[in-house]
Amino acid sequence: MKPPAEMQYRTLGKTGLSISCLSFGTWAIGGSWGALIDEKIAIDALRFAVDRGVNFFDTADIYGEGRAETILGKTFGNQANVFIASKFCRAGDFAAPRTYRYDSVRQFAEKSLARLKRDAIDLYQIHCPPRWVLEQGDVFGVLDRLQSEGLIQHYGVSVETVDEGLLAMTYPGVASLQIIFNTFRQKPLTQLLPQAKAQEVGVLARVPLASGLLTGKFRANDTFSEDDHRHFNRDGQAFNVGETFAGLPFALGVELVDQLRWIQNERGSMAAAALRWILDQPAVTAAIPGFKNSQQIASNLVALGVKPFTPEELERLSNFYHSKVAGAIRGPY
Repeated sequence: MKPPAEMQYRTLGKTGLSISCLSFGTWAIGGSWGALIDEKIAIDALRFAVDRGVNFFDTADIYGEGRAETILGKTFGNQANVFIASKFCRAGDFAAPRTYRYDSVRQFAEKSLARLKRDAIDLYQIHCPPRWVLEQGDVFGVLDRLQSEGLIQHYGVSVETVDEGLLAMTYPGVASLQIIFNTFRQKPLTQLLPQAKAQEVGVLARVPLASGLLTGKFRANDTFSEDDHRHFNRDGQAFNVGETFAGLPFALGVELVDQLRWIQNERGSMAAAALRWILDQPAVTAAIPGFKNSQQIASNLVALGVKPFTPEELERLSNFYHSKVAGAIRGPY
C-alpha cells in the first residue's frame, strides 16, 4: 500500500479549529455495523490515526448507546490536540419537543462529557432533527446557553436534506453542517456548498463511501448480519434510508459502482478515488469515513496523495450522477 501523503488541514467554518481534511466517524466502532469491534482494536486504530495527523473525530451519544464516546474518552480524554464532535437528540425521543429543551440538552451534554472524559465538547451537533425543530429555532438558544456556560465550544447541525441545511444556516450560531455527500449524492454541490462557503460554515461529509459501496468490494448477492444497518435499514426501516448505501437500492448501487470503476485509474483504489473527489470540493472541510481497524484507516488515508480529478473527469461524474443516480435515490435529500 502506498504510504499516505502529509495530512492537510482546513479551518472548520467559524470555529477557528484547524482540522484534518480526512477525519473519521465512530459509528462503526460503536455498533450497528455487524460484529462488535474489540475495544483494543478500536483504541489502537484511533491512536494510529492520530499518529498520522488525524486530529478530529465525529461521534454521537447513540453510537452503541455511548460505547463510541466511551472508547474515545479512554483513548484521548482531555487531550488538547484532538478535537471531538458529538451529537444529541437521538438518544431520547427525537420527535418530542421536550428533547430540545435546556434541561434535556444539558443532560445529554453532561452524559457525553462524562463518557468522553472532557471538560467541553469541541463541536456539539443536533443529530438529524425533525424539520420543525429547525423552523422553530428554540434549540439554538439552548445551545447558545450551553456555549456560554462552557459545556460546548461550538455547535452545528447534522441534516438529512439540502433544504434542512440551508435552513440551519439562517441561524448565526451554526458553525458547521454535517451532510451526506459522495459521488452518489452530489446535490449539495449546486446550492448548499457555495452557501456554506460564503457564510463560513464548515462542512463535514458523512457517508463518504456510501456505506462501503464505493469501496467497490460488494457484489449484488452479498448479505449482512442482522445487527448491521446495511441489513436492518436497507430500505429505511429504522431511520432515514439515505444513511444506508446513500439511499440507493443495494443491487443497483453495486451495478452503478461497476460503471464508476474508471475513477480508480492512477488512484489505486475505489475508496481512495471516492474520497479524493470529496476532498477536491473546496467548500468541504473534512470527509469523515468510518473505520473498524487500523488497516481501514491506512487505506483511507491513501486518498491524500492520489491525483485530483480533472475538470473533464468532474464533468463526467456530474453527468453520471444526473443521468444514472439522482432519480434512483430514495427518501428526501
